[in-house]
This record gives sequence, C-alpha cells and structure tokens, in this order.
Amino acid sequence: MYFGVLGPLVVRTDAGEPVAVPDTKVRTLLLDLLAHRGRPVSADRLIGDLWGDRPPRNATGTLQARISQLRTALDRAEPGSRAMVAHGPAGYSLTAEVVDSNIFEQLVDAGRLREALDLWRGRAYADVADHEFARAVRDRLEEARLAATESLLAQTEDALPELTELVRRHPLRERLRALYMRALYRAGRQDEALRAYAELRETLAGELGADPGPELVELHAAILRHDASLHPSTLPAALNDMIGRTEALASARDLLADNRLLTLVGPGGVGKTRLALEVGRNHLGDVRLVELAPLRQDDILEAVATAMGLRDDTADLLPRLLESLRTRPVLLILDNCEHVRAANLTGRLLAEAPQLRVLATSREPLGLPGERVFEVEPLGLNEAVSLFTARAGVGDSEAVRAICRRLDGIPLALELAATRVRALGVQGLADRLDDRFRLLSGGRGVPARQRTLRATIDWSWDLLDAEERTMLRRLAVHAGTFTLEAAAEVSQLPDSLVLALVDKSLVATTTRRYRLLESVAAYSLERLVEAGEEAATRQRHAEYYLRLARQAEQHLRGPEQRTWLSRLDQEASNFRTALDAAPQISLKLVDALAWYWYLRGRHGEARRSIAAALAVPGQDPADRAAATVWLVGMAATDAKGSNLTAAAEQALARYDEPPARALWFLAHTQWAYGARDVLMRRVDRAIETFTADGDRWGLAAALSTRAQLNIVHADLWSMLQDGHRSLELFDELGDDWGRLQAAYSLIIVAEISGDYPTAVRYLEDSLRLAEDLGLWTEVSFRTSGLGRIAYLTGDYDRADALHGRARRLAIEQSNKSAEEYAEVGLGLSARRQGRLDDAEAHFTKWLDWLRQVGGTPGIAFILAQLGFIAEQRGDFPKAQALHQQGYEAAIQVGDERAIALALEGLAGAAEDPGRTRRLLAEAEALRAKVGSPLPPAERFDVDRITSRASRRPSPGSP
Repeated sequence: MYFGVLGPLVVRTDAGEPVAVPDTKVRTLLLDLLAHRGRPVSADRLIGDLWGDRPPRNATGTLQARISQLRTALDRAEPGSRAMVAHGPAGYSLTAEVVDSNIFEQLVDAGRLREALDLWRGRAYADVADHEFARAVRDRLEEARLAATESLLAQTEDALPELTELVRRHPLRERLRALYMRALYRAGRQDEALRAYAELRETLAGELGADPGPELVELHAAILRHDASLHPSTLPAALNDMIGRTEALASARDLLADNRLLTLVGPGGVGKTRLALEVGRNHLGDVRLVELAPLRQDDILEAVATAMGLRDDTADLLPRLLESLRTRPVLLILDNCEHVRAANLTGRLLAEAPQLRVLATSREPLGLPGERVFEVEPLGLNEAVSLFTARAGVGDSEAVRAICRRLDGIPLALELAATRVRALGVQGLADRLDDRFRLLSGGRGVPARQRTLRATIDWSWDLLDAEERTMLRRLAVHAGTFTLEAAAEVSQLPDSLVLALVDKSLVATTTRRYRLLESVAAYSLERLVEAGEEAATRQRHAEYYLRLARQAEQHLRGPEQRTWLSRLDQEASNFRTALDAAPQISLKLVDALAWYWYLRGRHGEARRSIAAALAVPGQDPADRAAATVWLVGMAATDAKGSNLTAAAEQALARYDEPPARALWFLAHTQWAYGARDVLMRRVDRAIETFTADGDRWGLAAALSTRAQLNIVHADLWSMLQDGHRSLELFDELGDDWGRLQAAYSLIIVAEISGDYPTAVRYLEDSLRLAEDLGLWTEVSFRTSGLGRIAYLTGDYDRADALHGRARRLAIEQSNKSAEEYAEVGLGLSARRQGRLDDAEAHFTKWLDWLRQVGGTPGIAFILAQLGFIAEQRGDFPKAQALHQQGYEAAIQVGDERAIALALEGLAGAAEDPGRTRRLLAEAEALRAKVGSPLPPAERFDVDRITSRASRRPSPGSP
C-alpha cells in the first residue's frame, strides 16, 4: 500500500486504487503513526496528539475504536492490510514500506533530484499542520526539500524566476542567496547581484548580529571584479576523460593566449574537436561554440549570431554582430570549417572586435593574416595505448600495441576498435585488423591516415547486423543532434538500434540527444546513397519535423511555452535541412514554425525561409496566403508605415475572408509604425471573430494589441479595460508571452497616472517572465521600463544603470527598437541632470532611423527633447523650429499627449510671457481632456518654463 504525506494525505492500494480513510481523527491517527516511521507510539501519546487537553470521557476506548476504523479501512481496500497496524507493549505502530517521503529521500540520495521534487504536492503533513507531533518531521522534510531544490537549481540554466521567489521566502539562507547572485550576474544584472549581497549583510547584522560566510564574501568579490569563472559554459559536457593530449592541450592554450586566431588542423578522426572543446572548458571567460558541420554556406552568419545570443530580425545582421562583439571578450569556437568558407567572416570579426578570440578546427588552415596553425597529430604509441586500454578495459600487451600501431594512433579509430574487444578479445582483434588492412592497403590517391580511418569504419560497418546498418545509414539525414523518437520515425526501425550503435561508438550521445560523428556521418550518407534510400529517407525526415513543428505550435500558446521553445531550439538544424530537402511541403513547414521564429526574434531566418518557400511553384493557395501574412508581419520594422499598410492589405487580399489571426498578427506587428485607424479596424474585426468563435487565445492577443493602439490617444479607460481582460485570459491559458503583452498597456497607464509602485510591480513581474522564457529583447524593454521609473523618481544613478544594461542587451539581441528605447532613456536622464551635450547625442542618433521605419510618434518625442535642450541653452529660434516640427509630427499622429508636449515646448521657446502662459494653458487643457494631467514627476519642464515666464515682463510693459 502507498501512503503520501508530501501534501494532503493520500492512500492507494498497490494497484493504484484510492483508499478512503473516514473521519478526521482517523486520518490524524494514521498521519501520527506515519510520522513515527514504524516506531511504536504509546496510547497516552496518541490520545494527547489527537485530543490535546480535552480527551473524551473514555479516551482509551475511543482510541481503540479509531484504531479499529483505521484497520477496517485498510483491510477493505486490500484484504490482510489490517495487520499493518500492530500493537505491542510499547504502543501502536504502522508498518508502511511505501511512503512518498521515504521515496523522496532515496531519490535525493541517488541524485535524482527532479524526480524527488516532483513527488511534492504541497506542504509535508499538510492535514496536521497545527499538530505538535508533526512539527519535527515536517521541518526535517521541508529542509530536505529546500536543499534538494537548491541543488537542482544550481544545475539549471535560466533559474532566476524560481530563485527570486525562494530568496523572498528564505531571506537568510546563504546558499540560496549565492545561487541568486550568480543568476543575476549571468543575466547581466550585476548591480542587482551586489544589492542582493548588501541586503543579506544588513539583514544578518540586524537580526543575528552576524556577517555573511566566507563563500558568499568570495562570490561578492568575484562579481565586483567580473571574474570570468562566473560565466556559464555553453559547451557540451565531456562524457569521459581526454587521454593522451596533456601536452597538446597546454600548447594550444598557450598559443591561444598569444594569438587571437588559432586553427587546429589535422585529418578526420584525429581529435581536433575534442581538443578544441577541452581548450574551451579550460578558458576563463565567455566561450561560444558554433558547429559548422550541419550548416550551409548561407547559414554561417546566422549561426554565429545565434551563438552570441543575437536575434536576426534586421537586414544588417553583420553590423549588429560586430557591435555586440566589440563590447565583450569572447572565445568563439568554430568547429569543422573545412566544408564552408568561414575565412571571410572570421577575418571581419577579428578585425573589428579587438576583444574576440577565435579557435577554429579544420582539415586545412583558414589562410588569414595573423592565423596561428596548430597541427593536431595522431597519438604517440604510449598515448594511444593509454586511450585504447582505458576504453576497452584491458591491460597493456604486445597485441594492444600492435593494434595501436596498425590504427596509426587516430583516436576515433582507436575508440571504434576498442568496442570490439569484448566480442573478439585483444588478440582476435589484432589478427582481424591485420588481415583487413593488408587487403585495403592498395588504395591510391588517399592519404594513409584517411585509409586507416575509412578502413576502421568499414570494418565496424561489416560487424553490424542488417538492421543496425540500415539504422546507421538512415541516421545520416539528421543535421546536428536528434532524439530517439526522431531516429525511430525517420528510419522506421526500433530506437533500441540507436542504443546499440552508441555501445559500438558509432553514435555519440549527449543529454537525451544523439548525433553521428562527422566522419561516421559522411560514411553513412555514402552508404545511404548506395542503397538508393536517400530521397525516401529525407522525405520521412521532413515529414517528421513538419509533424513536430505542428505539435509544438499548439504548445507555444500556453503553459508549456518554455519547454517547447527549448525543444525547437535544439532542432534548428533539422528544420533547415527539412526545408531544403522537401520543397513541396516547405510552405506548410514555415507556417508551423513561424510563431516560434517570431517568439525567438529570429525574423531574418523567418523571412529568408518563407521567401524561399513562396518561390516553390505548385503549392496550396491557402498555404501561400498564410505564409505571405507571416512574411509581411516579420518585416514590420524594416519598412515605412505607408509601405507596411500597402503590404499588409495585399497580403490580406489573398484571402476571400481574412482569418482573424492574420488580421490580428498584422495589427500586432505594425502597431507602433503603421496607420493607426487601419490597424484599429483590423483588430476590431479580429476581436469580433475571436469572440464569436470562442478563441480565447486570439481574443486575449487582440485585446492586448487594441490596448497598445489606444496608447496613442492616451485612452486610459480603454487601455485598462482591454489590458486587464487580456491579462485575465492569458493567466487562465498559462501563456507567459501573452502575460508580457497584456501587462504593457497596464504599465503605460500606471506611468502616465504617476502610479509608479504599480508600474514597478508589473515591470518586475514581466521581467521575470521574459527572463524565464529567454526572450531577451523583452528583458531589454522591461529593464528600460524600470529605468524610466527610476528616472521619474529622481534616482538617476539607477536609471542610467538600468538603461545602460537594457541598451547592451538590445545590441546583443540586434533589436533597434529596444536599443532606441533604452538610449532615449539615457538621454532623458542626462538632460534632467543638466548634461545637455550627452542628452543631445543620445537623442539625435535615432532621428534618421525613426524616419526610415516611419516611427512618427518617436520622432515627435525626440524633436521635443531636442527643442527643450536648445531652449535650456538659450537658443530660442532653434528651439522654436524644433518644437514646431515636433508639433506637426504630433498632429500627424493625432496623439493628444504628444501635441500637449509640443505646445509646452513652444511655450518655453516663446519670447512673450503672455504667449508662454497661453500655450501652457492650452497644453494643460488638452491633457485634462484626455484624462492624463502631468503627474508631479513629469512637471520638470512645465514648472521650469512657468517660473521663467513669471519672472520676465511682457513686451511693452513698464
């Protein structure tokens, strides 16, 4: 029988049937016995635990009746179970072998933390929370749960949201605080990490009179000095020790320290990749890996940008990549350069990013100036023997040395051969190798080492049975890594064959994913072509990944969003391969992938893929219409507003009746740049359809977009109504991206109203959601939002720090909109502090870009700020001209708040105090009309201008 105490009491039979335990006192009795873990409990103790200071008149008899009820309930569910409740001289005891708390502790001891924590359904012994008998065991279990959670989070990427909540609940726990500080630092939030330390130090001193422990003190110092060891590794974990490369590793590390480009060259299978990864693991700093083997020539730039965490939604991806690299010291590992032309891009990156180092692997040098070439030689005899004996589990012998000599010390050949020792023995292996290589020695035109490796793979192939050979050659169509499910579906064979190939070292494994080594993949593809199976296998590969994309698309709008985003991230190379291999289904595939690309900010990849799919003739018109909508939406920030409107109308014209989601998407992606009236009509039509169809996700999305469109006219009531309803729906659906969208208008309402605590609360919640999903552009926007509130409340140091961090994130993500928003924040803070030259530089930089994308609201705002700067310098004619331009832009948009801002600027530029007062009054009336009077924190310019006007006589006065 199974008992659950990690939450409300659960009792089940061995068959899984629930057991009803009647009466609260009987359940409390059962929990009391479970808490004592098989130890006897006296009758007096049980009576005290059940009834406290008010026992029944016949307490002993009543207890016996409850014992009988418990036995009857257990026996009714599973005959014979009444014997579990025993009575002896020391009292009553319960024999329960299967209790979830015991299982939890066993799993923790085994290091299976996720499984252990998944057993918890609430607080331990939740039904008896107010009973003294449960306190000690409950406290012990809760402490074990927290310790296990800490250990799991220490191994988890993107754990910041969970850590934030745990630190709030356990503010004095030092290990938790250390994990939190590391997570903040890795998210680029150094000042918050330092503040977290200061808060703990103050709390410890105030409540306990103690100081932080030495580990936390050292972590604090490491954050202050930006210690490279704090950066998380992006490299795959090593599955076993690297043997025989001690000197090569030391030499490569020394060469990399003195040279910004180091290329490891050597034949296939010699261990270039393994050595490069080991150099990377030993490197103190930020290391990024780009695996070029599965890529096409056109994918290299995008792959490097992705490795650096940049989104690709702009046409100028290379300049954005260069800008990101100029600000950060990085070691970039480019693996398998020989089949693509990587030299030009590598040279450009090195020339313009002085803090960058590149470690390349290739069968030949890249041929760039300043390149240092390190030839990775085959292992010497002794090193080869060490590797072979370690992998085969045998001792040194002459037969072992003969094998190592025959295999030329090539690590891959040695690893493959070692798997055969179990079946053949060392001498049998040596004899067979000698025979095989004598037969193969006559090859011409192929280097000896390549003949050795080819012969080794040939020999491994010949030892496979027919099904294993079929599986291995069909695996060759996968790009990068793959899952067992994918392998089985595409090959139409049992996935157990993959595991058999892992045992034979022909398939490599990482965490629940698999891949073919480069040389094995090339060999297997040849065999696939020879078998005449390539076309059919590639077709199944494409169809499998189409099904996967469609399955994922449903989960990307709900509580499993984060899981499926990560899953699709891992399949990027396979999706590219599928698009190339099966053009006839490419429109269906891009339609299934488009929402993923959009969420991840990979708009450039989306545009290229969709355009290529649209160029394939003979596809379904409905698919073409859907793809065209995605294409136009993804291009929203690259076109002017008028062009956006025309392109969107043309896309929608492909339908007899445009779907509501197409109407919404084109309004959502264009809301900041397109024609507001047109967009509002689209989104209103979408809302009507979503409501009629019962599409709650669509309705929530469209409401959030309508709330954003109402920002232009500061329609606070509509923004609140739509924003709250949208947030409510997205909360019900569990869609974190949706929560981010819905909260935006609520943040703006709070800021306009001067309700800064509410704005901060929404911003901090949104920031946690964005970090949890890995949506770093949204992180940038929300960080800037917090910077705005800091600026408005007069905390300029914090405002500058937050805007600076947001700007860096935006540059890294290659997002111009987020970068502009952050830099305008820096300009606002600089102007408020009197640093007018700095402010002018921040603002002026963005005017051309805003004109290019049709960002008229932004143009109006920046012109107003530049006008205020001119007026503060005393250049009233220039101020007048700038504010007049801003006024005209605001009139064009129809934004009453922007018009009021321009009027306030014109008031400051006016020479006549009477005109100044009239314009200020007009602006105030306009703000009052739309229900958004200036809050005190935003009256800096109005108060300044009013004060000056009151001191200056009107023209013609005495």
